[in-house]
Amino acid sequence: MSSFKTLSGIPEELFLEFMKEALVPVETLIDRVSNLANISAFLFDWLDSVNWVGFYLYEDGKLKLGPFQGEPACQAIENGRGVCGRALMEKRYFNVPDVSLFPGHIACSDKSKSELVYPILREDMSVIGVIDIDSPILSRFSEDDVRLLQRVSEIVKSFF
Repeated sequence: MSSFKTLSGIPEELFLEFMKEALVPVETLIDRVSNLANISAFLFDWLDSVNWVGFYLYEDGKLKLGPFQGEPACQAIENGRGVCGRALMEKRYFNVPDVSLFPGHIACSDKSKSELVYPILREDMSVIGVIDIDSPILSRFSEDDVRLLQRVSEIVKSFF
């Protein structure tokens, strides 16, 4: 068990209050962007030892940078490239304990040592995008983090 605050460590009432207060019904593109921005801000603020939290959204055959918290990031990622591109291509999550050992890792920041990427998929398995969290700590992410990113991806897919 990790000694870091994990997504599953978020008290249920805090998470539900955040969902009620910070997320709006999606009626426009701006509503969608606002919700994604608030989710990335909430996770960045809640989690210990992370240096980037954000979304890449699938458009025109590649992942394009969406709302995020952290240092500037890559603008676009090709299908299959890096951790995000592999999660997109394989439609599965990747919990990478040491990004220096991941073949083809894209180093947007040399501070990132571990990475957790979870795909956001529609019911028909078509790709919406990915949620990506980076940490300056090796082996930062636990299975609890994975389970809660699955929960976040379910919420996000409801916006699309």
